[in-house]
Amino acid sequence: MVGALLVAGTTSDAGKSVLVAGLCRWLARRGARVAPFKAQNMSNNSMVTFDGGEIGRAQAVQAAACGLEPSVRFNPVLLKPGSDRTSQVVVLGKPAGFASAMSYRDRKAELMQTVLTTLEGLRADYEVVVCEGAGSPTEINLRANDIANMGLARAAGLPVLVVGDIDRGGVFAHLFGTLALLDAADQSLIAGFVINKFRGDPALLAPGLTQLHDLTGRRVLGVLPWREELWLDAEDSLSYAADGVVGRPAPPLGSQWLRVAVVRLPRISNATDVEALACEPGVSVRFVTEPSRLADADVVVLPGSKSTVDDLAWLRRTGLADAVVAHAERGLPVLGVCGGFQMLARRIEDRVESGAGVVDGLGLVDVDVEFAPEKTLARPTGVVFGEPAMGYEIHHGRVVRRGDVPALVAVDDGAAEGAVVGSVLGTHWHGLLENDAARRAFLRWAAERAGRDGFRPADDVDFAAARQGQLDLLGDLVAEHLDTEAVLRLIDAGAPPGLRTLPPGA
Repeated sequence: MVGALLVAGTTSDAGKSVLVAGLCRWLARRGARVAPFKAQNMSNNSMVTFDGGEIGRAQAVQAAACGLEPSVRFNPVLLKPGSDRTSQVVVLGKPAGFASAMSYRDRKAELMQTVLTTLEGLRADYEVVVCEGAGSPTEINLRANDIANMGLARAAGLPVLVVGDIDRGGVFAHLFGTLALLDAADQSLIAGFVINKFRGDPALLAPGLTQLHDLTGRRVLGVLPWREELWLDAEDSLSYAADGVVGRPAPPLGSQWLRVAVVRLPRISNATDVEALACEPGVSVRFVTEPSRLADADVVVLPGSKSTVDDLAWLRRTGLADAVVAHAERGLPVLGVCGGFQMLARRIEDRVESGAGVVDGLGLVDVDVEFAPEKTLARPTGVVFGEPAMGYEIHHGRVVRRGDVPALVAVDDGAAEGAVVGSVLGTHWHGLLENDAARRAFLRWAAERAGRDGFRPADDVDFAAARQGQLDLLGDLVAEHLDTEAVLRLIDAGAPPGLRTLPPGA
């Protein structure tokens, strides 16, 4: 088996990332040497590879589905939005400046060469490369310069599966319209459809599948059922609804819940940091966007941000800044992660991301932060609450002055990282809460600070195993609900010749 396949979606969050992860897991369990690939990702959920590069977090998870360490080759272009019109451009793991939507268009020819060279290298090293598209392949206003969807498929000769989310409604219109709006050459590569998140009686869906085949000449190669267990590692921060509960909270082991409110910043980054807390029994994790939601919270989390100063201004406009400070002044726990930690500082000087210059932080931690042009990308190890831990750092802001503030992390290289000030914790480390022993120590500390004597942390939650379990479930769903023989034929032989062309694309 040698070849490649592109999974495109009718919309963002249609199921591309999870289908790619499931295909990768299924192929790896068959013994194939398989790798994931996303030419261009636009996401503030990212992580650091072991060689010090930055890629989309979804590609790191897909690499885990393949049994591989994350690599910058799996996501050669990453766009990190800092505003509605400007993104940082990361190429092969390293920052490569900022671009507006218009100026980025002019860079795409050069980036396409990077994308194709990287994909060619992966295809030489692996038997199968499962590629993920970005957004929708039918963004016809962007097609001329596309490097992630049909532009990639055409240039690399990739067969394409289009996945649609039936839970949104209108899935048949989405699938038909996605195909029909493409030009004839693009349509010739659309080899089949997949329907995601189906719940109900398959017999009721069957007539629609037949009609879609009759109309398009392409089969639905599988209908993946809705599974509520699948919630870890969301690719898109839009997956986290405002004022929405994270995960599926299990009942507490003791007599009390621990209630965690995570501020859903407009430019939130690495929202997945709190998912490990949501795996714990008796821990209710909720994203919030207005101050009344902090009134009954035990713990407040300020997560990462791609635009720290702008999101801090939003905190002040909404009244959330005053609510966070009041929470801390009552002696209740506050945790700031990366950009959230920087917001806790006395003073922030930013002439890099926002260009705002010097602004006041929330003043909860006696440190000053200054943004540097060079981005810190690291995978440090150390000790937190007496427990060994590892994490990863992705930030321009650096602590340039530290008052008499104890560190949260004793880093193995001898450095002090983060801060502990009464009930307030701050750290630049993403992924810190994925360390099981350190997470349990944090929960014990937080419950004591919040006066939740009836809360008891579990001693057997294994977050890494939970992630592997979800990948196994995705592999099982692919094996049970997709026409895997048809998928293998596409990987080996590409899109079949003579596929029907629909108007108006014709």
